[in-house]
Amino acid sequence: MNTPIKLAFLILCISLTATAFIVPEKRDAVTPEHLKAVDGICSVVQDKRLCSITLRSVPSNDPAVLVRYLATAAEASVKKGLKFLEGIKPKYKGNAFATTCITGCEKQLHNALEDFADFWKAAGKNLSSMADNYFTCKKKMTSIFTYHSTCLDDIYDKTLHKVVEGGIGLGKRMSGESVDVFAGMGKVFNTFNIKTKLNQQDTDALLPPPLSFYYY
Repeated sequence: MNTPIKLAFLILCISLTATAFIVPEKRDAVTPEHLKAVDGICSVVQDKRLCSITLRSVPSNDPAVLVRYLATAAEASVKKGLKFLEGIKPKYKGNAFATTCITGCEKQLHNALEDFADFWKAAGKNLSSMADNYFTCKKKMTSIFTYHSTCLDDIYDKTLHKVVEGGIGLGKRMSGESVDVFAGMGKVFNTFNIKTKLNQQDTDALLPPPLSFYYY
């Protein structure tokens, strides 16, 4: 007498089970427009894969946002590099040469972060400010990259060099990406059909000093 009910219940269970195993359709979050914008920025860098991976998740097609995000990723990598150096210090406590090298690298990366503060003042939040302070932005980012190179060049011990490079190498690569972007900014502007002229004069002296300047 309960057979029809049991049969209906069995059909319902089979239906629900089948539905549970249906794989939802995968949606492509990266639009063609976004890919084109990312390619427009990454076309001028050496490591296009790193650039693309860094920018493809940025929810914007605005070239100013993409350029700033690349620099933000570089700054974050420098900060991680400093944490790494702080973390390996105890391991080399009894090694005077290694300690000197690590301390020297920390100083170089702190200098890099100071230059980032100047870079952000120059870059502003849009392409107009980047263009107006183009030379200064490129100069600051090149300086940031050079601090990494100087740190590693001073380490002639191959084992220590490999360890330190493993910890700060991403910061060097990411800052190098931003150097490439500013070096190729003219091509980037052409890609996005931006007619703003790039200022080749150093505007560093015209930027406001840091807040620490006003305090003892």
